[in-house]
Amino acid sequence: MESQCLSRPSPAPSRPGPLSSFVRFVVCGGGVGLLSSAAVPMLAAAMPWAVANALVTAAGTLLCTELHALFTFGTGRRPDWRRHMQSSGSAVAAYLATTAAMFALYAVQPSPGMVWEQTVYLTASGLAGVGRFLVLRLFVFAERNERDRRNEHDHRVTRSETLLPGEPNLRLIPGTDTGHRQVAPTHPALITAAA
Repeated sequence: MESQCLSRPSPAPSRPGPLSSFVRFVVCGGGVGLLSSAAVPMLAAAMPWAVANALVTAAGTLLCTELHALFTFGTGRRPDWRRHMQSSGSAVAAYLATTAAMFALYAVQPSPGMVWEQTVYLTASGLAGVGRFLVLRLFVFAERNERDRRNEHDHRVTRSETLLPGEPNLRLIPGTDTGHRQVAPTHPALITAAA
């Protein structure tokens, strides 16, 4: 039973590189976007368009956050509510950026043609998407955040204990009476062998 408390978690899967992550981000986000664009009109037949759009947007954002955590950025675990909120915040910021771009277009040209509308909207959406990717990669699903969280919750190493460099299955434990340090195994196989 003691060996279960001291066992180390399995290592996190390797993370994809920036280019691979970006391609995955585009595929996941674009795929969910296409599904959402098909779902809104179908739901709008049964309810007001604004309500259908809000429901599909919320569901799509939740789905994208799950996909980005597991597939795009390879965290190896489902996102918690904090990451869902951060991801939603970046989606709201992207929405506000595209809306501001369209307001700016209408301020400069009161009656722009469809080509100008599409050009401004798609450019703003592309820039907002790149910005959102950077926020998600560098802050929301950053590798250091995952590492810090694992160290905090999974390792159960107190401040006075130190993992031995080069020996991932051993840690130093400070002595209580003589000031000497002793080594304690952290791997279940070593615990039973040391006992």
